[in-house]
Amino acid sequence: MNRERTLRTPLVLLPRFSMFIILLMGGFYLSEAQSPVNVLNIDIVRDKWGVPHIFGKTDAETAYGLAWATSEDDFRTVQRLLLAVKGKLGEVDGQSGAILDYLAFIAGVERVVKESYDTSFSESYKKVLEAYAEGLNAYASSHGGEVLRKGVFPVNAKDIVQEYVLTNVLLTSVYLDIQKIFTGDIKLYEENYPSGSNALAFNGARTKDGQTYLAVNSHQPLEGMFSWYEAHIVSDEGLNMLGATFPGGASIFVGTNPHLGWACTLNHPDMDDVYKLDMNPRKSLQYWFDDHWETLEVRKKTVKVKLGPIRLPVTKTFYWSKYGTTIESHGNYYAVRFASNLDIKSAEQMFRLNKAASFSEWRNVMRGNHIPGMNFVYADRSDTIFYASTSEMPYRNPGYNWKKVLPGNTSATLWPARFHPFDSIPQLLNPGCGYLVSTNNSCFDVAKQGYNLSPANYDPTFGYGTEKNNRSIMAHYMVGKLDKLTYEDFKRIKFDRTFNDSMYDYNLDNVMTMFNLNPVKYPELADAIAVIRSWNHKSDPDNKEASLVSFALYNIIDIISAKGNNYENNRFLEHQYAEALREAKRHMLQYFGGLRVPLGDVQKHVRGNVALPIGGVPEVLAATITQPYHNGMRRTFVGDSYIQLVRYSKDTLQIESVNAFGASAKPESPHYTDQMQMFVDQKLKPMTLNKEAIYRDAEKVYHPGKERDEKERRVVVKL
Repeated sequence: MNRERTLRTPLVLLPRFSMFIILLMGGFYLSEAQSPVNVLNIDIVRDKWGVPHIFGKTDAETAYGLAWATSEDDFRTVQRLLLAVKGKLGEVDGQSGAILDYLAFIAGVERVVKESYDTSFSESYKKVLEAYAEGLNAYASSHGGEVLRKGVFPVNAKDIVQEYVLTNVLLTSVYLDIQKIFTGDIKLYEENYPSGSNALAFNGARTKDGQTYLAVNSHQPLEGMFSWYEAHIVSDEGLNMLGATFPGGASIFVGTNPHLGWACTLNHPDMDDVYKLDMNPRKSLQYWFDDHWETLEVRKKTVKVKLGPIRLPVTKTFYWSKYGTTIESHGNYYAVRFASNLDIKSAEQMFRLNKAASFSEWRNVMRGNHIPGMNFVYADRSDTIFYASTSEMPYRNPGYNWKKVLPGNTSATLWPARFHPFDSIPQLLNPGCGYLVSTNNSCFDVAKQGYNLSPANYDPTFGYGTEKNNRSIMAHYMVGKLDKLTYEDFKRIKFDRTFNDSMYDYNLDNVMTMFNLNPVKYPELADAIAVIRSWNHKSDPDNKEASLVSFALYNIIDIISAKGNNYENNRFLEHQYAEALREAKRHMLQYFGGLRVPLGDVQKHVRGNVALPIGGVPEVLAATITQPYHNGMRRTFVGDSYIQLVRYSKDTLQIESVNAFGASAKPESPHYTDQMQMFVDQKLKPMTLNKEAIYRDAEKVYHPGKERDEKERRVVVKL
């Protein structure tokens, strides 16, 4: 059900950020003799940064190698979403894990995969899924001490697909409406924390060197289930993709191959609908539908929740109606209907995108239209740039207001499980302005004014909004100042940390109220008001005014995220801004002894025993979102994470990237923190798809679970 999209929850605060893969089942492990995968055909080549370049003869062998390499680097995270789809995460994470266990059950993840798996995927892709699961099982078998719960393994291909389905439920914000039903508040608000993602593409008409530029730059949690894992996967069957996936993803989700690449940002059309059922006052669990009574299917789920040393079983009751997932709240029954648990084919679509060798191939894969919601920004070596706001939009009856709670008593509101074709959704190919900007802004705001799509050309029941945000405004403004841009200009735009002069921010659309506070009316805040008024709207680490501003803004943001109040358009009252600034002043004086302190002194980029000063605040292009740390400081947890910048031409391909911490999440690894300084300095490392160079400069080359023998080490790689 579409709500006014004003503050987006990062996939961190609730399951939305809590994301990808945990491993659950029990029993036996396939022996090598039983396996169709020959690990001697698989090379994991670690570069100087520890990034795995995985080479296999078949796509399936490459998937096995990806599962093994990811597990080597972050097996704990690899296990967690799979635990959720098996209803076991509460046994490890306690109450927060149980929330995801219940969500997977409510969404019917296991049910839809069980019913649809056999007919949803090609036989060749089933082999990829099976090999990926086998790689996880093999790692678990040989590293039993790292398994989070006994009896979890082996996993199978259907388990991997369940993760994709739950991921789609989380990424399309369906859980927000489910949460509102549980809390009894079905009003049009969202209790969120600011987040977002960026994707930029420029064709040769707008670049001084004539090359095509692509920026892959989503704003994700820096650690956990929605964090990015960088990898390069190559097979003799046509795979050669470098980019990032979530820990547990069976292919690359964003990045580039030798021909083309793409970035993704979250979009916000109307991706789910909420219905209130008319219940029979005389007979329990009956609801009126068309001209007769129907009976709800009762579904009970028991989850064991870790409470200290014990695991307490907690049983909750849910329901299933003609509309799908149904929940009782305060005596009322609400159903939620959404595409992300009706179609499980997105996993293969993402995999097929990895193998596309031209725009026509790539768009033909996209025409499958199995991704329930996401903005894609594309670029290639043929100087093509393209934008699509993908979504599986149902055929809705135009006689109803789909932005509100709908009557659950008529087939007129029960849309069928089929969706508008891909070509009917918003997309823009090679706009005349030569560039595309997607920052979670409207699909009608991705190009220069005059070159954009028109809302009038799309079905209004799709629910696409017209919102802008500071990141889109700043990107358009900075591009507009340049006739043509250099690669350094491109990087400067991507790494910008500035609010536009009006401080426009769709997250807090009257934030200027705080900057316009009257020091005569608030004499105790006169010094603080003077500091924030003198701010130049930049958030570099050495900026001394940004610290007070950021603490004040987080105070306001915390009201929304913690209390979920229904603020009209997120417009706060003057006294609320005054209180936020008062608390920020108190905090700064208590912990830092003044109101003008470099931003890098109050917020840090932290992992292990490394804590580095970092710039950025929410909603700038190089966004940094922080949470309380210690001694009054804050630490990063969402924002700029994996970044990949690509330059394409007919003859060359140049790739640079950086990740927030390093290739490994294991503290004992030399690659646990080795990209942190680069990251805070807004620097990038060169990357390549060249096989010869990758082997030549390798830090380590091995087969999954096996060291290469000396004879193999001496073999010259034949390209």
